[in-house]
Amino acid sequence: MNAGIPSQNLIGLDRQELERLVQSLGKAPYRARQLYQALYGRREVNLAALTDLDRNFRAALAAHYEITYPDVQGEFVSKDGSVRYLLRLQDNTSIETVYMPEEERITLCLSSQAGCAVDCRFCFTALLGLQRNLSAGEILGQVLAVAKARSIAHGSRLNLVFMGMGEPLLNLAQVMKAIRILADPQGSGIPLRRLTISTSGIVPRMRELARDPRRPKLAISLNASSEQQRTELMPINRKYPLSELLRACRAYPLRPRELLTFEYVLLGGLNDTDADARRVGELLRGMRAKVNLIPCNPGSELPLRQKLLKG
Repeated sequence: MNAGIPSQNLIGLDRQELERLVQSLGKAPYRARQLYQALYGRREVNLAALTDLDRNFRAALAAHYEITYPDVQGEFVSKDGSVRYLLRLQDNTSIETVYMPEEERITLCLSSQAGCAVDCRFCFTALLGLQRNLSAGEILGQVLAVAKARSIAHGSRLNLVFMGMGEPLLNLAQVMKAIRILADPQGSGIPLRRLTISTSGIVPRMRELARDPRRPKLAISLNASSEQQRTELMPINRKYPLSELLRACRAYPLRPRELLTFEYVLLGGLNDTDADARRVGELLRGMRAKVNLIPCNPGSELPLRQKLLKG
C-alpha cells in the first residue's frame, strides 16, 4: 500500500467492476470470477489466502486494495436468543444488524441507511435522523461480519430482511446492487425468495422495484387501519397516503406463490382494537397477502411514550 493513499475495500464490487479491476492490472478476465467467488462465496478476509491467484497478482491487489468488514463494537443478547450487533463502519459511523436464530433457519435484519428520515413515531431510529445512505459494500459487510461472528457456514438456510436502520427504498440503487451479489449463485448464493425489503410505503420506488426482474420479496410497514391513524403514527402518510399505497400494492406484480407481507406494530390502545382488526381486514381484502403482527417495545424517548402508557 502506498503511504498516504488509503486502500479501497473490495467488498461491494460486483462482477463487472472486478473485471475492470483485473484488466487494469493486466490480468485475464477469468481472474475476476475467481476473486468474486473468493470474496462472496468463500468469504476470504485475507488477500494472501487467495492462493488460486498468482503471487504477483496478490501483491498488486494488496498494494491498493483490502478486504474489510465492519467492526463489531458490541453484542446485545435478548432472552429469545436474538443478538443485536453494533457495527462500526470505516468512517466511524455506527449501524445495527440483528441476528435472529430459529429452529430451521437464521434471519439477519439489515440496515440500509445510518439513521432514517421517515420519522415513524414508534421507531428508535427515527430519533437519530438521517446520517447517510450505506454503500452496497457496507450492506454486504453486515452479512459477512455477522456470518463470521456467528460461524454461519456458506449455504446455510439464511433469510435476510431489510428492516433495520433506514428506509431501503430511499437507497434503492445500493440495496439492489448488494442484493444482486447476495442472490448470485456465484456470489453469496442466497435465493431471492429468502430476501425481503421492508418499506414504509415509498410508492414511486415500489413501482420501480416492481419492474426489476431480480427483485426480492416486499413487505409493507402498515401499522394503522385508517388514513388519520397512519398519519399520526407515520408522517410519510402525508406524502404517500394509505389509499395510494394500497393501490400500488394491488398493482404490484406477484410471482407464483408469492405474497405481500404487511407488518403491523401493535401499539397498545392506539391501533390494536377489534375495530382496527376489522378495518385492516377490509383494507387488504382480495390481496394475496399476510399480516405480520409485531409487539412494540416502547422507550422513554419515543414520541408515543405517554400515549402508550395510558393505553
